[in-house]
Amino acid sequence: MAVTDPIADYLTRIRNAQQIGHRVVEIPASKMKKSITEILYDQGYILRYKYEDTANHQGVIKIAIKYEDSGVPVIREMKRFSTPGLRKFAPTTDIPRVKNGLGIAIVSTSKGVMTDKAARAANVGGEILCTIF
Repeated sequence: MAVTDPIADYLTRIRNAQQIGHRVVEIPASKMKKSITEILYDQGYILRYKYEDTANHQGVIKIAIKYEDSGVPVIREMKRFSTPGLRKFAPTTDIPRVKNGLGIAIVSTSKGVMTDKAARAANVGGEILCTIF
């Protein structure tokens, strides 16, 4: 099945797995999804991840979802900001702060995919992919 928005599919798979209570979710891999996964891991939103090659050479990303002791997922909210039909770019000064700095925005810049804080520190703007809280 062809996916028109792979990042929205990525976020939806994680969101659906959390609602059901799954511990691990498998997502078809791409360079962008790998970058987003590494950011989520570095920021403490997921427990661990693993890349596996498949017969079709695309590979999959296995993500272990992180839950609090009470069973509530660590990721409370994930929203797609820029879509294929309406790309949203922002200079350094206009990159949004998510929940007054408690969440993160993932930004695709000329220096790679990074968080909003890292983009401000590097003084680069770019396409705001999604926000996570």
